Amino acid sequence: MNESPADSKLLTNIPQPEILDREAGLHRGLTSWQVAMIGLGSTIGTGLFLGSALSVKLAGPAVIVSFLLGAMVAVTVMWALAEMGAAHPAAGSFGLYAEMYVHPWAGFAIRYTYWLCLVFVVGSEVVAASIYCKYWWPTMPSWMWIAAFSLALLYLNTISIKSFGAFEYWFAMIKVVTIFAFLILGAALLFGFGFPRIGGANYTAHGGFFPNGWTGVGLGVTMAIFSFLGLEIVGATAGEAANPSVAVPRALRRTLSFLVLFYIGGLAIVVGIVPWNQLEMAESPFVRVFRSVGIPGAGNVMNFVVLTAALSSAMCNLYFTARLLFSLARGGYAPAPLGKLSKRGMPVTSVMASGVGLLIAFFLSHFFETTAFVFMIGVAFFGGPFVWIMILVTHIAFRRANEHAGKSILRFAPPGPWSSLFGLTALVAVLISTWWVPGFRITMIAGPIWLVFMTICYLIWARESQARSR
Repeated sequence: MNESPADSKLLTNIPQPEILDREAGLHRGLTSWQVAMIGLGSTIGTGLFLGSALSVKLAGPAVIVSFLLGAMVAVTVMWALAEMGAAHPAAGSFGLYAEMYVHPWAGFAIRYTYWLCLVFVVGSEVVAASIYCKYWWPTMPSWMWIAAFSLALLYLNTISIKSFGAFEYWFAMIKVVTIFAFLILGAALLFGFGFPRIGGANYTAHGGFFPNGWTGVGLGVTMAIFSFLGLEIVGATAGEAANPSVAVPRALRRTLSFLVLFYIGGLAIVVGIVPWNQLEMAESPFVRVFRSVGIPGAGNVMNFVVLTAALSSAMCNLYFTARLLFSLARGGYAPAPLGKLSKRGMPVTSVMASGVGLLIAFFLSHFFETTAFVFMIGVAFFGGPFVWIMILVTHIAFRRANEHAGKSILRFAPPGPWSSLFGLTALVAVLISTWWVPGFRITMIAGPIWLVFMTICYLIWARESQARSR
């Protein structure tokens, strides 16, 4: 592809084909439904089944409004990723697009930041899984569960992509089917179909629908955004999807539609059945619902589901961390061995390197067992909104570059930059609000320090790269 001087300024001085082709070698074996299930697998986990208790504590029944607002922001990110993923299917996804359309520093910072974010997220999911296991075995040490789950996750991420996709499809299907059943049963409990009618008293009985006012709703959006994080992982499957220009946009739409239904519908039922001020972080709100209405064995079933949900999410996020390291290595930003593939087309070395988060989870849960979950998601949370902000910034640059070059693109977002600007504004507000969310203040402390560190690392890399090219 030949570029005009104007295009070169917009797309950086590295030709697009070189950037896209350097990630060749991954096998394209994922179907569109497997891609969608990977998206659901990465997002439906701790944020819904355990972290939602924190959202309810902040907003009360108005958590429903918090998640509606969070969904509006997620839609803008979905539109941006769908357009860019259809135009440039690659494993590096938004990190690669930021390098192409914004600046090499952006591609460098966004991939390393999100790698660190997901390293902690994977660890937090495994910690959450150990919490769920205490429901059945309260005296067994958490570290034993964390060690066993970590070994299983590392193994499943080193098999072939077809096997990984098939396994995750059915793993994610367990929680999808169960959530549908939960929604039907919850509605029956609320409206009295086959059960004593609970009604809607809990929505207003304990301080009203807005017990903490609009401030609580705003702070609840913070956790809502965290719960929707993972949607962007669908973009990374473009490098291994069978028909990425069709599969990725379709999977993004399916994933977000299911998420909105599951999160908002699920939380509406939770706060309708259980008084919001009785929910605690020590137990999943979903398990509490079934336990509180006395359905025999339902608590055990739901606990099994939320356990598989956490492990499914951890497996998908580990998948993406490995692709981020692989992309960085192929771009020369990380050690070359991390860019190597096995005979089955899997970045095994990057998977093992990304497993460091599981080790961190092991030590944190051992020494800080009661606070490990909130601490780890607090550290990780900066990376999620930062990446979404950069996706939207890149999308604005992507549209401007293609319009300037006269190239047609597959459009999902409305005309103009307004949807991306709305998402940007909301995400900046969410990041600032973490200062007032219990356990999340570390987000605004660690995040800027990390970006300064990343900038210094990039400048050192750029200087050494320039010196080697002379």
